[in-house]
Amino acid sequence: MTKQVQQLDRVIIRFAGDSGDGMQLTGDRFTAETAEFGNDLSTLPNFPAEIRAPAGTLPGVSSFQLHFADHDILTPGDAPNVLVAMNPAALKANLSDLPRGADIIANSDEFTKRNLAKVGYAESPLEDESLSEWRVHSVPLTSLTVKALEEFQISKKDAERAKNMFALGLLSWLYHRPVDATIKFIESKFAKKPDIARSNVAAFNAGWNYGETTEAFSVSYEIKPAKLAPGIYRNISGNQALAYGLIAASVQSGLPLFLGSYPITPASDILHELSKHKRFGIRTFQAEDEIAGVGAALGAAFGGALGVTTTSGPGVALKAETVGLAVTTELPLIVVDVQRAGPSTGMPTKTEQTDLLMALYGRNGESPIPVVAPSTPSDCFDIAVEAARIALKYRTPVILLSDGYLANGSEPWKLPEVDDLPDISVDFTTEVNSDDGTFLPFKRDTETLARPWAIPGTPGLEHRIGGIEKADGTGNISYDPNNHDLMVRLRQAKIDGIDVPDLEVDDPSGSARVLVLGWGSTYGPIAAAIRRVRRSGGQVAQAHLRHLSPFPKNIGEVLKSYDKVLLPEINLGQLALLLRAKFLVDIISYNRVRGLPFKAEELAGVIQDVIDSE
Repeated sequence: MTKQVQQLDRVIIRFAGDSGDGMQLTGDRFTAETAEFGNDLSTLPNFPAEIRAPAGTLPGVSSFQLHFADHDILTPGDAPNVLVAMNPAALKANLSDLPRGADIIANSDEFTKRNLAKVGYAESPLEDESLSEWRVHSVPLTSLTVKALEEFQISKKDAERAKNMFALGLLSWLYHRPVDATIKFIESKFAKKPDIARSNVAAFNAGWNYGETTEAFSVSYEIKPAKLAPGIYRNISGNQALAYGLIAASVQSGLPLFLGSYPITPASDILHELSKHKRFGIRTFQAEDEIAGVGAALGAAFGGALGVTTTSGPGVALKAETVGLAVTTELPLIVVDVQRAGPSTGMPTKTEQTDLLMALYGRNGESPIPVVAPSTPSDCFDIAVEAARIALKYRTPVILLSDGYLANGSEPWKLPEVDDLPDISVDFTTEVNSDDGTFLPFKRDTETLARPWAIPGTPGLEHRIGGIEKADGTGNISYDPNNHDLMVRLRQAKIDGIDVPDLEVDDPSGSARVLVLGWGSTYGPIAAAIRRVRRSGGQVAQAHLRHLSPFPKNIGEVLKSYDKVLLPEINLGQLALLLRAKFLVDIISYNRVRGLPFKAEELAGVIQDVIDSE
């Protein structure tokens, strides 16, 4: 059968189904195929926090959205062009996001009376007129999969589980994706269960052949590879990039990396990834709780290692006392906070930017800490190296604020040249540093104000450090009021003096009167929104903060250079609060706390409203 092939410049696909339907795996494999083909891409996994919510219910719906294109893109897309719905719950949970005219590929086998009743459908939407505004493809995915696997010696339940591979094969045909890597992946994943491996490959091929032969799909689509800068690329998630950045920091500093961590969503993948790389001298310790994890990491730092601990918001609260100890002992420590929706347990698998004030001020006493935040999944690599640079050079704990959107999302990453990575090597103190032949553990570098770092056991450099206030220079316990005032100010001055790059402003016209400022994961939606506004003739500038403490030296000048400053945040205005207080600038705060990233269309409307009001 000869079928029409239509050229597209971009597509947004959302796979949705029950938590047990394998939607995350399906999305991951389609993403891998797309990355191999050479498209630019961005993903948004979205899944419930429960291990297994009731099957077929709205709380149990898991989805994976992928935006891929023949040009550079910045977000996973505002709304899908194609929804693959494995059951009625998946359809109902995602239909409101689907623009009119979009395609729905529905697994008709699951639209039974029982499943329909679970989500409040009196009749099947596949059979009434309720979906008339969309292009509906009703495909019996489950029964077609079972039929295709009749020759295999597997149970009907195992055969039905392969329906996600059938769907993946169908979508791979529909969008001309390369398939060899997926087949190799299936064979590797189920290498110890050859019957399951063969049946899943057969289901994948059956889905591809169904698309090729059925009359239900008369058109397939091609999206050409994107024109990216020359280099070697791989698809990478934020957590993977952050783990690789920490490994690079270990290599570039010449220090062994020690990770003390307690598993917590959405940071656990960093622990999982780092545990695979012991050949680089990486040591990972899964602690019994958050406090033990950070305590072990700080102990490793005291012993001369690159100490790291990873967590999310609730864990940061538990680690606060030990982080304060790192502040006063002035030891390098990296605290990775992959932010999630709160308070308390909140929505563990959803994203937010609500830990900024806690990162800056969530400890007792005056305990200043540098805070950095990545802007994209691949930027997590660079920001991890930067966090290590600051921690090691200035002898301070550093908090790295990622979030669930960056951690789980993925995009193409151009592998850096090793020679281009910064040298962040450390010279440990090995000799006494005073005229009288004694070691002064708090004698500071005149440039950085960092204290010397002496490995315990170095002859002649015995010293003590602890949580009680120390005398300047000697480190002896001191309750002297003037000394305490001096030490507090020295620790603050050290953080204030950290060298961070100036804030760069993207203002092509040079005459924009409105600046859109962002931090963290809002970069993609803001940049995509600004593209839309500029295409329609609007003049607007953009700047994005990666260093939140200390701020870039020129930030005050930048803010006062524009008549209006718009600051979108996935919180209730935490950074806006700080900027208003510090620079006396009337920041226009735009906030959403939905557990989801901003949509570019939404922000474009807000930006245009601000421009029009000006």
